[in-house]
Formats: sequence, C-alpha cells, structure tokens
Amino acid sequence: MQSIITGLIQGITELFPVSSLGHAVLVPAWIGGTWSNFTTDPKSPYLVVTIAFHAASAIALFLVFRKRWFELIGGGLASLRGRHTNASRVFWRVLLATIPVAIIGFIFEKKLRDLFASPAAAAIFLTINGVVLFAAERLSSRSNKSHSSEDSNSQIVEHLSVPAAVVVGFGQSFALLAGISRFGVSMSAGLIKKLSHATASDFAFLLALPVIAGAAFVKLPDLFTPQYHSLLGAIALGSLVSFVATYASVTFLVRWFKTKTLYPFAIYCLIIGIASIVKFG
Repeated sequence: MQSIITGLIQGITELFPVSSLGHAVLVPAWIGGTWSNFTTDPKSPYLVVTIAFHAASAIALFLVFRKRWFELIGGGLASLRGRHTNASRVFWRVLLATIPVAIIGFIFEKKLRDLFASPAAAAIFLTINGVVLFAAERLSSRSNKSHSSEDSNSQIVEHLSVPAAVVVGFGQSFALLAGISRFGVSMSAGLIKKLSHATASDFAFLLALPVIAGAAFVKLPDLFTPQYHSLLGAIALGSLVSFVATYASVTFLVRWFKTKTLYPFAIYCLIIGIASIVKFG
C-alpha cells in the first residue's frame, strides 16, 4: 500500500509545478505512524523506491513527447554536420541547461536533502514555490503574448537565449530543496522571458526528462542488490502506478497550459504550505 500510494504521489506531482519531493516529505508526515519516518529514517528503502518510480516517470514523459524528442535529437545530430535549424538550437539549449543542474545535483544532492528533508522545511519551501508561481504569472501578464500562435521551437529560440537557458538550468537546482518544483521554476522562467504558457510548459517538459532520467538510471543498479530482493514486487507495482499517473498527469498538463495558467497551482502550494507550517513549524 505504501508503494502504491508513493508511486501515485510521485507520478502526479513529478511534473505538476507543486514539487514531488516536497509531497514525498509532507504526505507521510501528515499521515503519521510508520509513514512519518518513511523519508527521514536512514534505514528506510525510500531512496531506492523513488529511483524506480523516477525511472517509470521518465519513460512515461518520453513516450508523451517521443515525436518531439526524435525531432530535437535529429536536429542536434544534423547540426554536427553543419545543418542548423530551430530544432537543433532547442536541442542544444536543453543540453546546456541540463549541465548545471547535473553538476550541482551530483555534488550537493545528498547534503541538501539530508539538511532540508524535514516537514517544516518542506512546508516553507512549498510556500515559497507558490509565491514564485504567482509572481511569474503576475510579471508575465504584462508582456505581449501575441506570438503564442508561433511554432514552439521558434518561440524558444527567439525569446530564450543560450545564456538564459543556462540560467534556467541553474534555477532547476533549487528543486533539490524539498518543496521547490523543478517544472515550476523552469516554466516560471520561460513565462518571464515572454514565452506563451504552452511554449513555456513545453520547454519545461523538455528540460525535465534528462534530469529525471539521469538521476534515476544512474542509481538504478542499486535496486538489484540482495537487501532489496524482497521489495521488488512492491516496487514493480508502485513503478507501474507511477508510470500511469505520470502519463496521465503530463497529458493533462499539456492540454491545461494551452489555455490556462499557473494560478491554481500557486494557490494550492500556498494553502498546503501554510497549513503545513502551522502543523510542523
């Protein structure tokens, strides 16, 4: 049951701008009992469980955007032969934006998660995440979005320079703090750079895949050590739940951001964050 519920939470919140890591800390704390130590006990299998769930989320995310990724990868390979297109330029922006978060995550991930993986800290950062989403919407509402009917690649290339993409990559690193959403930070940056909601979310989805997949598949061999053999059945079931939930949530969000905003997610983060501060602060 823990595996199923954790997989469901992971699948829904990984790409929603509400922080999957923050929910992974706060939900067990709200439930209490043996769940309250699920993310904080050093002997808990939580980390290994989330490795499998993240791998499942990465596969689902790739399947939703498989045509887009084939286009970008093809463009990237073509650029090595001197054929530069908007697809190739977006590919290299995504790649360059991934480098900072990969380096920072490799160096500081464990220290940051150990330091801030507490319900009180997660509640504070979730509240901050809500403020960021709200501020991004307010700032972007003043910009002209008449280009929203343009091709997504064209928008990204025109409004998001290579240095700006690298800065967004650094911004993703804040998602190492439980409560800060990687997708939310990336999309907020895109909105501030005058991308439409659909294109800002598109770029955020593209940025998410290398980070999620890289973190998951590098650590995936840990699943197959003898100490976790008894958990493989539960982990497989939770991974299936995570895959289905991720596929459904991403499909929903793609449609959502064609016409709607980040405001509902900002309000949700503020309500849950403040309520959690009151409870755990």
